[in-house]
Amino acid sequence: MKHPSLSYQWLLLISLTHSTLLTAKHSLTIPRMSPIPEWETSLHDHPVATDAEEVKTFYFKQVLDHFNYRPESYTTFQQRYLVNFKYWGGANSSAPIFAYFGAESPIDNSPNGIGFLTDNAASFNALLVYIEHRYYGKSVPFGSREEALKNASTIGYFNSAQALADYAAILEHIKKTLHAQNSPVIVIGGSYGGMLASWFRLKYPHLTVGALASAAPILYFDKITPQNGYYSVVTRDYRDASETCYETILKSWSEIHRVASQPNGLVTLSHRFNTCHTVNQSYELIDYLRSTYVYAAQYNQPPRYPVSEICGGIDGASLGSDILSKIYAGVVALWGNNTCKVNGPTNVSETSVGWRWQARNCIYKVQCVLSFSFAFTWVI
Repeated sequence: MKHPSLSYQWLLLISLTHSTLLTAKHSLTIPRMSPIPEWETSLHDHPVATDAEEVKTFYFKQVLDHFNYRPESYTTFQQRYLVNFKYWGGANSSAPIFAYFGAESPIDNSPNGIGFLTDNAASFNALLVYIEHRYYGKSVPFGSREEALKNASTIGYFNSAQALADYAAILEHIKKTLHAQNSPVIVIGGSYGGMLASWFRLKYPHLTVGALASAAPILYFDKITPQNGYYSVVTRDYRDASETCYETILKSWSEIHRVASQPNGLVTLSHRFNTCHTVNQSYELIDYLRSTYVYAAQYNQPPRYPVSEICGGIDGASLGSDILSKIYAGVVALWGNNTCKVNGPTNVSETSVGWRWQARNCIYKVQCVLSFSFAFTWVI
């Protein structure tokens, strides 16, 4: 078993935000981040096997609306949660409950993907609970995802306040069912799930003694933390890897705009970056590169160390290569040279659809003004 202190490295991830950043004319959105690298699931897409003897699946009859008293508010749906009893010391010993809050995706892979809980469960004799967020996975109201997202009257129940109340109801149910009223609850989450854990501790202090929030950008609200903090950290990652790599990326934004402004400039950019289709504007390429850089920084972990891979490609480009050739070499170093880049077919998932609604309507209103000194901003 790993030493418990090692697992706390999971909590030291850089605080990230999904907020919208605004430049003078172009909106820049920090991408959705999750504890598990998204490219790993998209490239390999192999379901993670779960030992059925350890993790049990349950469903709770959840109320649709916790805050109103209209007839439709009492509509119910089945909300999924998983329980791992392997390490639990039992209710008689008041052993704790670690509750992981599912965020903007199904919870199928959570027991194996979130190692912090299992790394520490044995030391604390903890019961492990994973609760799925409403409107994701198998916890969808109105009978189907299509019906649930159909219009404002059905999608209006898809928000964080309702999700927190869901978690409260399920935790109360679990404690009552297991006769574990004296078992303290620690709620845990990453990114948006970490925000939910923090808010849950504030809103339902009688149900939890603490919250662990990893990569949860709660301090971005009310400008408690610098609003350009995210991209300053990303920039520092690349400067730490290679100053020349950083300088090349910094210069590339203006070079992309310069080439795009020339006759047939977009066609030239499309050829040079092997795009799947001719780009319609320079921002298509810029957004692709920006996303590549920030995802690499977010998941810059062994054995690959994606930031070092990108900078290795940029710095290792053949002698005499211009700026754009170096940038493309960095992209190839990370993704390979077998497929077209930038604007290929996208896999529309329930996460992308659901998060689009949440991010635009009920989660983040944080706006940032970026300093032009950062490598990942550009003068418009």
